[in-house]
Amino acid sequence: MLTTLPHAARTRPGTARPATARPARSASRPRIVPPVLAISDSPAAAVFRAAAAGGPIYRDDATRASGASVATVNRHVTAMLSAGLLRERPDLAASGAIGRPRIPFEVNHEPYLTIGIHIGAVVTSVVASDLRGRILGAAEISTPQGASDAALATIAASARSFVARWHRRRPLWVGVALGGRVDPETGVVDHARLGWTEARVGEVVGAGFGLPVSVAAHVEAMAASELLLTPQRADNAEARGSGLYFYARETVGLAVSLDGKVHTPTAGPGSVAHLPTDSGVRCDCGAVGCLETAVSDRGVLLEAQRVGVLPADGAVPPIAALYREARAGSSAAQQILADRAQRLGRAVAMLRDLFNPDRVTLGGQAFTDYPEAVPQVSQALSRASRVGSADVRITGFGGRVQEHAGAVVSLSSLYANPLAAMRKATVRV
Repeated sequence: MLTTLPHAARTRPGTARPATARPARSASRPRIVPPVLAISDSPAAAVFRAAAAGGPIYRDDATRASGASVATVNRHVTAMLSAGLLRERPDLAASGAIGRPRIPFEVNHEPYLTIGIHIGAVVTSVVASDLRGRILGAAEISTPQGASDAALATIAASARSFVARWHRRRPLWVGVALGGRVDPETGVVDHARLGWTEARVGEVVGAGFGLPVSVAAHVEAMAASELLLTPQRADNAEARGSGLYFYARETVGLAVSLDGKVHTPTAGPGSVAHLPTDSGVRCDCGAVGCLETAVSDRGVLLEAQRVGVLPADGAVPPIAALYREARAGSSAAQQILADRAQRLGRAVAMLRDLFNPDRVTLGGQAFTDYPEAVPQVSQALSRASRVGSADVRITGFGGRVQEHAGAVVSLSSLYANPLAAMRKATVRV
């Protein structure tokens, strides 16, 4: 049975008005920092995460959440208050208490933001997030085609223009999530779909902002957002055991997490793009029936044009056109989407049987933008799986998984080591 996770909190774009931001220094040498796609066990990280998820909180609540001693929690809270990461809320102090008043604290989210960029095969998303992981606003542009340096410079310029709306917030970090093979140490990426080889993602984007920049494979980042940005993130019990994250939109991919840490293979994420299906469509690789060709937005749209559901002349229309036809009662459109749902369900069943995870999360607009097909995904998965039942759910981020992937890469260092990340973000270079 598929269930939907709660939606993350959303904030209207452009409403923040705290402390004055310092302009980015575009001439600065890029500082590339590998992202930490995991729940950190350090007391400081646990206290910061608890405040981000449930603040304002009291120090005894932070002590329980972190498992550290009262003295250790007090030391870390004091240090993060001094660094500007936390702020106290004396207006919420309990009245009438005997002795020293208990003053709660929360993440000092108003003066700062981080910048997340998700570079997709067709669309690039840019988000501004506060330090609690709340998205302040988002924008989309068409992913530039052509040479990587020029395309990345265009993306960075668009992102700078967008983030300038929050001129009273200080940007701290940039996170980039995208497909292909990513070297997080250097920020260099090979992306066959975009035709990029040894693309200097970290260097070009980082130079455009003068801030620390982290780069991650996008499906791994999506899996990390489930660990770090969902409402359950303060409770490590939700992350225990193993998880499988499966993504489908214009591309398909998967990531595996173990005990709160996303597995990031040295050679890059594995590919499920060419898993066999019953589709008769020929893939660019020369084989027939590859999964990505069969279930991608472009794949189902080309099929809809082939059978006459959508006009065959002109450019391939947006996927929303096929959804409209299906919802208007076109049996042919409904069948195309049902076929995709069943192929996705069988593919997920194969992977679930292979990895046998405790949890499976399905993300991407192939699942979230046409919920009418979710029961067919579930049925196909149940019929094809040979392993016992597992917790299978649809992401609670809905159609914003790409945005949260970029956001979590921009926040992961702060969530792993708040004080060290703050020093890196504010140092003059």
